[in-house]
Amino acid sequence: MIEGAIRVVEAEIASEALSDPVIRRIMTLPGVDMTVATGVAAAIGDVRRFSDPQKLVGYLGLNPSVRQSGEGPAYHGRITKQGRGQARGMLVEAAWAAARSPGPLRAFFQRISARRGKHIAAVATARKLAMILWHMLMKEADYIWVRPALLARKFRNIELKAGMPSEHARRGIAYDYNIPERRAAEREQVEQAEQDYARFTSRWRRRHRGEAKTA
Repeated sequence: MIEGAIRVVEAEIASEALSDPVIRRIMTLPGVDMTVATGVAAAIGDVRRFSDPQKLVGYLGLNPSVRQSGEGPAYHGRITKQGRGQARGMLVEAAWAAARSPGPLRAFFQRISARRGKHIAAVATARKLAMILWHMLMKEADYIWVRPALLARKFRNIELKAGMPSEHARRGIAYDYNIPERRAAEREQVEQAEQDYARFTSRWRRRHRGEAKTA
């Protein structure tokens, strides 16, 4: 009985996800599955109510707390954890998954992790995801480094959960994920983007350290 009820709920969520352009767009991000995309979309609602990405970050409680005494320097601490806790947790979960997937987000996670540890890096990556989400939804654009065959496989799994026929003989774009050459080509592209991001941030840090020493 319980398993049957769960399958019914999953089928309903899957049907909604397939027909919702916002959920489909959010799923173009690495590490984001149907559950995360649906939960985050529900929490955000109309993204236009957030005038800038930092407003969305604050709404999700992913912004660091700030402590300041008088006119002294401000100190940034742990995230505030205010706002939508469930959506925040989902984005942190997605951040851990993105850290295992090739691309600029993995390079970002590794850069923060090397300095401050993996858990802080996961929260920082979740914050980065929220900011990217804001830009994607405002511009109605998919994630720039989306892997088409992998995304099609995600959608195909949702179709099956929604109760659509398997149609084994049908070979659409989702089938491309089963072709090693196609899968390798997509992975190579995002790995190159990851390397480019790592080189850019490395040069940026060296330049700014040099400016600090001469100041």
